[in-house]
Parts: sequence; C-alpha cells; structure tokens
Amino acid sequence: MVDDTAPTGLDWVAAFARQLGLEPPDPEAVEVLLELASVAAHASERLAAPLACFLVGRAGVAPADALAIARTVTV
Repeated sequence: MVDDTAPTGLDWVAAFARQLGLEPPDPEAVEVLLELASVAAHASERLAAPLACFLVGRAGVAPADALAIARTVTV
C-alpha cells in the first residue's frame, strides 16, 4: 500500500534544507547528484552513494565537477 500522505523525496529535501538554513538544490544539481550517487554505488557498493554526496558538500566542490572526478576514481 502506498502512503499518499508521505512527502515526495524532493519535498522532504527542501524542508530539510530549510531546517539547515540552506536553499534546496535546484533541479540540475539534483540530477547531477543522483548521477554521482549512481556512479559511486555502481563502482563499489551502495554505501558509497550517500557518503560521496556528503564529501561533495564537505569539499565545497560543484556537483558537476565532483561527478567528473568520480568517473575517474580507481582503487
């Protein structure tokens, strides 16, 4: 059964951003961050996806730049 009262993921992220005193990501940033998460998860294991996005925020790197770097990572 689907919970019709639950917020969408983007609604939740926007509310979370406001609580952190930030603007929510724009649609382009969302798309790039989701692609980054996909690259990270498929290159190793799922836990790499949220942690890679966390590192982007910590590094202050533009998501598109981080995605380009992620595509070159080898271990």
